[in-house]
Amino acid sequence: MRIVFMGTPAISATCLRRIHEDGCNIVGVYTKPDTPKNRGMKMAMSEVKIYAQSVGLPVYQPTTFKDDAVVEELKALQPDLILVVAYGKILPQRVLDIPPQGCINIHASVLPALRGSGPIQWAILNGLDETGVTAMYMAAEMDAGDMIEIRKTPIDPMETTEELMARLAEIGAGLLSDTVKHVADGTVTRTAQDPSQVTFAPMLTKEMAPIDWSRTSRQIVDHVRGLIPWPVATAELDGKRFKIYRVEYTDKTTDKAPGTLLELHKKGLDVACGDGKVVTITQLQAEGGKRMAAPDYFRGHPIQL
Repeated sequence: MRIVFMGTPAISATCLRRIHEDGCNIVGVYTKPDTPKNRGMKMAMSEVKIYAQSVGLPVYQPTTFKDDAVVEELKALQPDLILVVAYGKILPQRVLDIPPQGCINIHASVLPALRGSGPIQWAILNGLDETGVTAMYMAAEMDAGDMIEIRKTPIDPMETTEELMARLAEIGAGLLSDTVKHVADGTVTRTAQDPSQVTFAPMLTKEMAPIDWSRTSRQIVDHVRGLIPWPVATAELDGKRFKIYRVEYTDKTTDKAPGTLLELHKKGLDVACGDGKVVTITQLQAEGGKRMAAPDYFRGHPIQL
């Protein structure tokens, strides 16, 4: 079976590695074009491209599938099956129609919940205790195709998006591997999604970063966890702006106004929340500085409480 794989970030590379190690006949790997990064604006390759080149797989990086030549190039590969994991591009119907075995997507949520580009982040931001990975046939509507299989996993109470993404990548890789085998032996199944259960996970923005201290302690902790590694939660403390990397629960309560800086101690900086509870900022980063333990930073930069 001739397979074309499409993906871009680390979660995609993990899945590509798995099917390559399975011995699948991968005739082409599609990934987003290289992009300039960091202050030097050097062109950076995607994680998928880095892995594909390391094992000698042919790489294609079209900017759009609206170009007839790009579609014909894909057709020329004669894929029986197209596998998609966080590619970052919408596939038009004429691309979905190319492989006789269809296009299968690995989506990092328990569909039909959290359709969209940020399912892992929104699982945490929404305070969910469980998420998962869904293998599904692709359709013209985003993440709306028939489901093949769902594998669920609990979300640890202090797990960040970055940490959860790494776990879901491994779960997704195993699911993709098994799905390809089921397609090959003709045992794959499909179940329509329930439209009444659909929710969405839109793209994150920098505007989401500021912490709203009037929210509950759970919501604030989830906000910080959900925005790592990007865009990272922010807060203004004693007139200075910080990125906030970790906030922990305490058993303390207060009648002070939300956002009040209460106490600096050996674990971090206590702040009042909207539900009368207190959380501790334990890791942060000042503008122009590096990520540090909060007590270490404030030891050299005294704060006014």
